[in-house]
Amino acid sequence: MRNFFLLFFMVMLFSGCQPAPKISEFAVHYEQPRMLKPFTLQDQHGMPVTAEQLKGQWSLLFLGYTHCPDVCPMTLAKLTNIAAQLESYQNLNVWFVAVDPQRDTQEKRKQYIDYFNPDFVAASAPHNILFPFVRDIGLIYAINSSDQPEYYVDHSASIALVNPQAQLEAIFKPEFKVGEVPVINEAQLIKDFKVIVPEY
Repeated sequence: MRNFFLLFFMVMLFSGCQPAPKISEFAVHYEQPRMLKPFTLQDQHGMPVTAEQLKGQWSLLFLGYTHCPDVCPMTLAKLTNIAAQLESYQNLNVWFVAVDPQRDTQEKRKQYIDYFNPDFVAASAPHNILFPFVRDIGLIYAINSSDQPEYYVDHSASIALVNPQAQLEAIFKPEFKVGEVPVINEAQLIKDFKVIVPEY
């Protein structure tokens, strides 16, 4: 038995085999991707968007709202860079899911997303449609109080990865550093993405 393991080690060593790359602690990759339940949101052009718009390409879905002071603009800037860096590797579909439908009107979503990337989808819907969809992609949000003109919305800073069959494939988690806003690590997401896609 000892000779077998020695032989196996020698074969691996001289054949140049390397261990399969692994995703980082900032990504959760599901062994069995989950098909998303039927949904209909509205994009920034007033057009309906469904799971059909997720099929045929990889998609990154991020929650936010147009009045967000930090996480949302920082993450959308990173997603713009990520989409540009991955363009030659894999054409990405990026959705900004606005979870404050009371203030995030169609016009406001369009103005907001055009600042970052007009090719991104800025979708929303009433809460009775939005909340089940958000939960289905493994994320969450909660509005503290909409009674005041200015209020905050708590939402996941993670990013959902949906595969070309409109299945939830993975979740990319943000980095949490003391005194800093939790946002994704751009380089790490790209690295993890390139590990996940070939396994699909």
